[in-house]
Amino acid sequence: MCLDDFTHTRRDFLKLSALLTAGGALPLLNSRQARAASEPDAPVRIGYLPITDATPLLVAHNNGLFEAEGIKAERPVLLRSWAQVIEAFISGQVNVIHLLSPMTVWARYGSKVPAKVVAWNHVGGSGLTVAPGITEVKQLGGQSVAIPFWYSIHNVVVQQLFRDNGLQPVSKPANSALAANEVNLVVLPPSDMPPALASKRIAGYIVAEPFNALAEELKVGRVQRFTGDIWRNHACCVVFMHEQDLNTRPEWSQKVVNAIVKAQLWTRDNRAEAARLLSKDGSNRYTPHTPQVLGRVLTPNAADRDAYLASGAIRHGNWDEQRIDFQPYPFPSYTEELVRRLKDTLIEGDKGFLANLDPAQTARDLVDDRFVRNSIAAVGGLKAFGLPDDFERSEEFSI
Repeated sequence: MCLDDFTHTRRDFLKLSALLTAGGALPLLNSRQARAASEPDAPVRIGYLPITDATPLLVAHNNGLFEAEGIKAERPVLLRSWAQVIEAFISGQVNVIHLLSPMTVWARYGSKVPAKVVAWNHVGGSGLTVAPGITEVKQLGGQSVAIPFWYSIHNVVVQQLFRDNGLQPVSKPANSALAANEVNLVVLPPSDMPPALASKRIAGYIVAEPFNALAEELKVGRVQRFTGDIWRNHACCVVFMHEQDLNTRPEWSQKVVNAIVKAQLWTRDNRAEAARLLSKDGSNRYTPHTPQVLGRVLTPNAADRDAYLASGAIRHGNWDEQRIDFQPYPFPSYTEELVRRLKDTLIEGDKGFLANLDPAQTARDLVDDRFVRNSIAAVGGLKAFGLPDDFERSEEFSI
């Protein structure tokens, strides 16, 4: 990993953004011919990154939950970056993806992609990892920190964290001089982050698990703060599906969501087994991670939690947050707050569309919750996920 890679990643994002904004044709990521999202008998085609955010989709595939609903599912397609995920989705290579929740706002309103959020995929599951010698956020001043995508909950949360610590987020070309209070944000694929931190190309990164756990396992970084300890039970990745499928194949869409909701419930009750099946030791080898690294995320021990409380990685112990958890309902209050915060977040590219978004209207239009409400009712209601049976909540954001 060299600093030129940061430039290439920035160019890739801007190129993708320009293509989407212009409605340009996007290339497939392999030689498969694109198939329309509205193909009547299209099976479930999952696109995913090798992160724990993908857990419900992969568990549903591994455990045969799609087939149990009476629909076919192909082997999930492993992709390397968020740009690849959205390209594959738009091209028709895949039709069910987990996507960073802010990316869905950008896709639907900034790039006019006809797709909607149908459920949350997980909550929490991310953190800010820093070099071992850094113990305070303020020490990141004058250095570079990686984010996985401009439109990410990671970017939203870390910028607020920086500002509350007297730091100014900026986006400057590689090798640019930085003021002592500036933190340069660079976009990197999650898998590139630990090597970049180990080689001291960056001072930290904020990303989904298990790449924070991997840095701990390799002893190249330490968790400075968990995002779920800043925005309580925030969505990170959501389930995104083509609007054509939702409207022309409602029975199929319902079965897809049913399988994902059941996978979330299964994962909550079988965390250790989920870590194994997601790992490189699992029969499907969904990710390149070891069961030990994934276990740090899915089945953390009490001693780890005590250490995080002592270090300040967890400051709201009374929230009793899991390192990653699973519940499917897309609370409107979250989408509304997300839209408000995106307006004040530094984002490369044309973000002018955000100014015209009304938070409440966006929450109603971006999300199609008719399927997930049915799925939740079928498994016993929100209480099955340890939540009150109430489809409204208040957002808690506290540095």
